[in-house]
Amino acid sequence: RDKWSKKMDFLLSVIGFAVDLGNVWRFPYICYQNGGGAFLIPYTLMAVFGGVPLFYMELALGQFHRTGAIPIWKHICPIFKGIGFAICIIGLYISFYYNTIIAWALYYFYSSFSGTLPWASCDNPWNTPHCTNYFGGSNVTWTNFSRSPAEEFYTRKVLEIQKSGGLYDVGGIRWQLLLCLFLIFTIVYFSLWKGVKTSGKVVWVTATLPYVVLLILLVRGATLPGAWRGVLFYLRPDWSKLLSTAVSV
Repeated sequence: RDKWSKKMDFLLSVIGFAVDLGNVWRFPYICYQNGGGAFLIPYTLMAVFGGVPLFYMELALGQFHRTGAIPIWKHICPIFKGIGFAICIIGLYISFYYNTIIAWALYYFYSSFSGTLPWASCDNPWNTPHCTNYFGGSNVTWTNFSRSPAEEFYTRKVLEIQKSGGLYDVGGIRWQLLLCLFLIFTIVYFSLWKGVKTSGKVVWVTATLPYVVLLILLVRGATLPGAWRGVLFYLRPDWSKLLSTAVSV
């Protein structure tokens, strides 16, 4: 079985596995939705007593047996080998989920190469009369029907949900998004096709880039007007949420 070329390759792979899109994208939303600062209490407890021990157990089993997710359960208990197949299926579902989001990001990256960002104004063919731009003037009135240009770009230009009639009529295929998704899967394939020999080199970028981007966003966000008020509003504890059993991490 292939081995890591360097210990740092393995360490960066573990860091990249622990910090992914869920931390950058979904955690802030879940934290705000479930009590702000109060959410950090159950999150920390689950991380200390559940997440970190299971994460360490997975690493320890993989390093000790040096096998994949399916054959490792034959060494532990053959009757549990179905767990390995379930892990692979879950990984397949997650790859569909995350790679689609990355394809959206690639489409946004492509769309940003224009003189005026398409999500910065309401003067585009896909915008509706409800499009309201806060930066378009000083006297802007926001109603329950108002939509920002960024929201309409995402829903009406990127996804084109206005052409969908519901779950039974999702509309046509967006060939731009299909091409972006194909490129993302191609990149993932060539990052893994030689095992840890190639993935160990790729993680030098994929594991460190999120921290660089987060640092840039932190500095940018902290220098905006009213940044501290936004942080206080975001983390203001709602202790009643601690009694709710509907919190999902």
